[in-house]
Amino acid sequence: MRQLTEKETQTLFAKLANYTGSSLKNLITPLGEGPNADRFVFRLHKDRVYYVRLSIANIATSIARDKFISMGVCLGKFTKTGKFRLHITALPVLAEHARYKIWVKPNGEMPFLYGGNIVKAHVGRWSDDCPEHQGVVVYNMNDVPLGFGITARSTTEARRLDPTGIVCFRQADCGEYLRDEANLFATG
Repeated sequence: MRQLTEKETQTLFAKLANYTGSSLKNLITPLGEGPNADRFVFRLHKDRVYYVRLSIANIATSIARDKFISMGVCLGKFTKTGKFRLHITALPVLAEHARYKIWVKPNGEMPFLYGGNIVKAHVGRWSDDCPEHQGVVVYNMNDVPLGFGITARSTTEARRLDPTGIVCFRQADCGEYLRDEANLFATG
């Protein structure tokens, strides 16, 4: 387990900023006052990035790398080409700091959770002034986060779409915990 390099950090922050906007800085601010205040950090183990408290990350350095499996929240992994891919396990972090949100109606929850994109007919409401190709967190009407995606259209364009027009492309959903279980928590 090691700290991210400058390039890895830039790639990670660019991906996270697409979903969190300016609240990205809240992910790394100290949790308390004083010089010894604990804070969250990003650590890389194999190709996966973890979001964990610094005090726990320091303790984890005493564990042998071949015995170490996971700690904190797994945000995603770096691909072999150097790109960063968010996993559904990052949803609690993204939902807490999301800039743009989409709420789906009850009839749209299951199609989304089965891996489908969100069509206009399934949208209950969405954040105002959301641009095209922006990261959004998807909620049900009870404010429970279901996943995240990328907007296909801006909010103003989406209002003019027909009911079957795609509003949001799915990136990850809670159904992945069942569909992609073998790869989601792979240790190798």
